[in-house]
Amino acid sequence: MSRTARIERITKETKVLVEIDLDGTGQAEISTGVGFYDHMLNQIARHGGFDLTVRTVGDLEIDAHHTMEDTALALGAAFDQALGDKAGIRRYGSATVPMDEVLVRAAVDLSGRPYVLHDEPALAPYIGPVYPTSMTRHIWESFGQAARITLHVDVLRAARPGGHPDAHHVVEAQFKAVSRALREATAIDPRNAGAIPSTKGAL
Repeated sequence: MSRTARIERITKETKVLVEIDLDGTGQAEISTGVGFYDHMLNQIARHGGFDLTVRTVGDLEIDAHHTMEDTALALGAAFDQALGDKAGIRRYGSATVPMDEVLVRAAVDLSGRPYVLHDEPALAPYIGPVYPTSMTRHIWESFGQAARITLHVDVLRAARPGGHPDAHHVVEAQFKAVSRALREATAIDPRNAGAIPSTKGAL
């Protein structure tokens, strides 16, 4: 069965197209107008093993908020749609990812119950000219709500000895950890024989 989705989200502020294949090979075509965000969404494809297309046109003349938020909502909706009834999946996934001085843990439950917890240290306000680091939490919240998943993201270690956290490393390690956790959670479990992994019989 094909585990793919296509989501179009159009508002007065943004126009977003997301296409995803959960059983892909990590191919990505990403364009949001926010360079670092494009780089992060590429991490989801590459480290999650998903084929992912994202095309967003947003009101960047105001700021990046609407563009990043609406893209995250569409991406979450695409995951939810592609998972279908979630029969046969592993459901749970977790990953601990190091990136130089940074260590991040992410845990996912494809539960059908949106709940997001996110913990990171104070960071420099921007990565590059456009990406506001305050948006990272909101990206996970928006994605988790639309995907209907439980998501925990914890930065376990960040500061270099005698220095401040490198915002680039802190955020990128989060995207890589979430990607690896999603890869595990969305994978087909050969021991599950197509059953829905819940005693309720539904997710």
